[in-house]
Amino acid sequence: MRRRMSSREAKRMMQRMGMNMGEMPDVREVIFKTSEKQITVENPHVAILDLQGQKIFQVTGERITESATKSEKAEIIIPEEDARLVADQTGKTMEEAKKALEESEGDLAKAILLLQTKG
Repeated sequence: MRRRMSSREAKRMMQRMGMNMGEMPDVREVIFKTSEKQITVENPHVAILDLQGQKIFQVTGERITESATKSEKAEIIIPEEDARLVADQTGKTMEEAKKALEESEGDLAKAILLLQTKG
């Protein structure tokens, strides 16, 4: 018959194997972000297992919510020639043309229409 290992013995054995377990105090929120959704864990309990320098996090919580993530727009680089063309076509300043191009995600026709409809 096997006897049950005490928590002290288990802790010693874990340390010999290069494992250390602890708790991360005062965590208020944990957020997981993927390309499609965001998962938020409120008032979580976070345990950390350090296994030979590699950390493993275990998260449990009271309230878990999921929401769809908004697709983040890639930063648009506006070529100087495009801004000059829009400015010339609309009679607006280069700054106004660049702003319109950013709003229209670099689409020249949309930027020109946008500036022309603004008056």
